Amino acid sequence: QVQLVESGGGLVQAGGSLRLSCQASGTTRTIYDMAWHRQTPGKQRELVAGITLGGSTNYADSVKGRFTISRDNAKNSVYLQMNSLKPEDTAVYYCEIKSGVPPVIYDYWGQGTQVTVSS
Repeated sequence: QVQLVESGGGLVQAGGSLRLSCQASGTTRTIYDMAWHRQTPGKQRELVAGITLGGSTNYADSVKGRFTISRDNAKNSVYLQMNSLKPEDTAVYYCEIKSGVPPVIYDYWGQGTQVTVSS
């Protein structure tokens, strides 16, 4: 059974930094896309950043220039370096991976980690 374990969330002042980590276990299959999403109460979950197996990245406009997504394929891990944090970045952050054997690819999600940015 595939499990994603996230860590690194917490409370930080505006302008500060946090680094989120997510490690996948229980799979020997290739992990293709990896991503971080976030959600606040009453709002839909939104994509923050994504990274492909080849290393191509994409970011939400609201985090471009401040957040950096990276991955370590040997460790089945994805990271999100968050700098210059703003109170509006406060949310529960979830990692997501797509893994399997094409054409059958499954989505897996972490349990979420809270990030709170105080003003």
